[in-house]
Amino acid sequence: MEFNVKKLASDAGVFFSRAMQFTEEKLGQAEKTELDAHFENLLARADCTKNWTEKILRQTEVLLQPNPSARVEEFLYEKLDRKVPSRVTNGELLAQYMTEAANDFGPGTPYGKTLIKVGETQRRLGAAEREFIRSASISFLTPLRNFLEGDWRTISKERRILQNRRLDLDACKARLKKAKAAEAKAAAVPDFQETRPRNYVLSASASALWSDEVEKAEHELRLTQTEFDRQAEVTRLLLEGISSTHVNHLRCLHEFVESQTNYYAQCYQFMLDLQKQLGRFSGTFVGNTESASPAAAASPPVAAATLPAVPTIPVVPTIVGVPNTVAEGVLNPNEVKPPASGTRRARVLYDYEAADSTELALLADEMITVYSLPGMDPDWLIGERGNQKGKVPVTYLELLS
Repeated sequence: MEFNVKKLASDAGVFFSRAMQFTEEKLGQAEKTELDAHFENLLARADCTKNWTEKILRQTEVLLQPNPSARVEEFLYEKLDRKVPSRVTNGELLAQYMTEAANDFGPGTPYGKTLIKVGETQRRLGAAEREFIRSASISFLTPLRNFLEGDWRTISKERRILQNRRLDLDACKARLKKAKAAEAKAAAVPDFQETRPRNYVLSASASALWSDEVEKAEHELRLTQTEFDRQAEVTRLLLEGISSTHVNHLRCLHEFVESQTNYYAQCYQFMLDLQKQLGRFSGTFVGNTESASPAAAASPPVAAATLPAVPTIPVVPTIVGVPNTVAEGVLNPNEVKPPASGTRRARVLYDYEAADSTELALLADEMITVYSLPGMDPDWLIGERGNQKGKVPVTYLELLS
């Protein structure tokens, strides 16, 4: 391998000169070229953008993937430019366990049926989480990484070049200052009474040498000043581009919020649907539990015990034109009359959407009148709101005295 000795010596000299200039500046023994206030503000703004972008990126990664081992694995796959393998979410894994448990316990049992319903909801939640992570990574994390690994690296590189150009400029200024001081000292008029003519000739020769050195230093200063100004302009343009970066990150932030909103809205709707299913079928599960457990059978449901029952309504044969209150065990709330006494007021805890015409839709925090009828499921009551009447689930109510 061939080495360019002259270039190597030149680079070593430049490095030594910069090191001396930097050290003298730190010790306060050399002057330093200061950048203008606007340029300093641009530098501070760029540093602030870089620092907070790193923190936001890191914490968003923690939010999307709390497992540090998984994050390290994804980082390695990304650096190796390989596709990250698909990973099962916690919700999907829980859904799998619940489904397997339901099959072991018996999918026809109340507990098995509930496990299947909850497991299906967990699977939907896991799928929504997977889609949210994918969307957030594309719309938010990727632009932040691109800034740190692309634009910021370019800015840092140009700032280092600018720093070297400034050190070269200040070193040339110091060299010119020293050359001028030496030239002035050599050009001083000697005392002919005390100095021999030979010394005068040597002094004149030294003055000429220092004049040449001053001209050389001035030429180098002009070159370094030009390079410094050019590099300062390049760096300034890159730093002013931080404003465009903020605009881009703002757009990405809006997309992230939209993805997060959609994700939580889906989760909320999934849980509402599950809550309605469990409320609709809870009577069957409770009845099965009571028949299997003597202790449970000995203690009647609280809601049914606290509400006085209406006298038994006899079941009569169906006659055309005459509505029956109870026919073949099916209760029609619109055909029953409230008891003269024993009704109670109740506050609705959650919104409830009626499944059919026999049920009463509810709104959270509204007040309704409720009472019980003989033969009703203990987890349901008759609710009245004005002229509207229908069955309501006890779990959605707070009974008031």
